[in-house]
Amino acid sequence: MTLSSFFKTRCPLPPPRFTSIHNNNYNNIITLSTSVVPVTTDLRESVRNQTDVGLRMTNHLFQTKADGQNMVYSPLSIHVLLSLTAAGTKGATQDELLSFLKSKSTAELNSLASNLVPLVFADSSPREVVDTFYKGVPKQIDFQNKAEEARTEVNSWAAKETKGLIEEVLPSRTGNSSTRLILANALYFKGVWDNEFHESKTKKYVFHLLNGRSNIEAPFMTSHDEQFISAFC
Repeated sequence: MTLSSFFKTRCPLPPPRFTSIHNNNYNNIITLSTSVVPVTTDLRESVRNQTDVGLRMTNHLFQTKADGQNMVYSPLSIHVLLSLTAAGTKGATQDELLSFLKSKSTAELNSLASNLVPLVFADSSPREVVDTFYKGVPKQIDFQNKAEEARTEVNSWAAKETKGLIEEVLPSRTGNSSTRLILANALYFKGVWDNEFHESKTKKYVFHLLNGRSNIEAPFMTSHDEQFISAFC
């Protein structure tokens, strides 16, 4: 399969776990959450659309940002952030976001996130969208007068939830008294092999770099067992 045909592939992926941050039309809201969404017919269509958006972003990044280097990013994180941002917009801004996300309405986007159980950092203000669709558990923070304390609070929560693996979501001087919105995202993935590779069998082989000309020696996980490669396509 060529790279161009790969980016045209539509794959109904399984429901993902994801972390998100949310702002709505009322004031400063930061949401960090983890959820597993059940599979339904509507969800499958939403996931297919989301996959298309992610592949288009990946294609664009490979062509404009990768510059011959390896790259890791989370299309799902970007999709969630934009979806949650769309919930707090209207008019031309909302129309543009919905068009990019290949969604008919914010209600459709909200349904994808209806099972989120987030921790919400917000100024004291109405939060109907968060409470209704994202099941927010609000915690009041004064962003206007205590921006640094708000940054520390978010980072402390991230460090606790990731057991110290992600200690800083928001770097120093992220916000100040004039800040109205902060979108931040922390992503940590630790996969578990169905069939584990034995560390003792790890061996060094030649690894061909992306430029097609240079090679390096790198450790390879090695197994002589029959292995299968699968894709959700």
